[in-house]
Amino acid sequence: MIGYVLRRIAQLLPVLLIASLGIWGMLYAVPGGPVGMLLGENATAEQIAAVTRDLGLDRPVLVQYFDWLVGALTGDLGNSVYSQEPVLKLIGERLPATLQLAVAATIVALVLGIPVAIISALYPNSWIDRILSGWSALALGVPTFWLGILLILLFAVQLRWLPSASTYVAFWDNPVQALRSVALPALTLGIYVSGILARFLRASLVSELRADYVRTARSKGLPERQVVGTHIMRNALLPFITIVGLMMANFIGGAVVTEAVFNYPGIGRLMIGAISNRDYPLIQGCIVVILVIYIAINLAVDVLYAYIDPRIEYS
Repeated sequence: MIGYVLRRIAQLLPVLLIASLGIWGMLYAVPGGPVGMLLGENATAEQIAAVTRDLGLDRPVLVQYFDWLVGALTGDLGNSVYSQEPVLKLIGERLPATLQLAVAATIVALVLGIPVAIISALYPNSWIDRILSGWSALALGVPTFWLGILLILLFAVQLRWLPSASTYVAFWDNPVQALRSVALPALTLGIYVSGILARFLRASLVSELRADYVRTARSKGLPERQVVGTHIMRNALLPFITIVGLMMANFIGGAVVTEAVFNYPGIGRLMIGAISNRDYPLIQGCIVVILVIYIAINLAVDVLYAYIDPRIEYS
């Protein structure tokens, strides 16, 4: 197991290298740059040249990339063009908020999606299966930004139970306030993803319910709860955990719209501001950090497989 984990970590380096090169190329392919955003439309040629020289943008592109790569390997992602603060510091201030939102949204998705999948699989083609399948389709079809606005109108404007604009409060500092702040964005993301999880888990459960070992277990007189909970669920969880891991990774890097709707101070809003301002170092730093977290979550999912299914061995 340890050897497998070390090999996967070693594979991370070329992936990050190729990804960083692609990110750098795409950024420089986009028209415009930070100089124009900093100085405005009325800047003189002398001012543009001076700021370009100060930012180091007058050097060849490959030289800039090599300098950034050497700094990244030592833990230095550079400074933001606008705030002049270290990129890692800015990301470190926003990342806990995004991680808390990702965990909360994943819990919401699991709480909603797992019961729906189990009930639908146990009663296929019944009226309750059609209702729950319709709910899953509705959860998938509703845009997250529209759902977020509806939740704001209901819980913040009409009922006044929850704040419309979410702030970050660490759960260990004030659990009640943290839950109030993260509830609406977590519901928005969790409801959408619960439809995906319910569909995948239902399909996996239906396939397992037709397996020979299920008929054998029932013929031996095992209670239905034990057949489903002990035998079927364990086998059905393998593909399901993959989807859960991918969805949680997407929450960290792809909750941009939801964070914008709720004014949530996460890494998604930070990256949107960086893109608007052409803040190259901050954009690159955000994407690299998200990529590292994405790969780490996938590694954790692979390791978790061995504990769920003892037939899987990592040498």
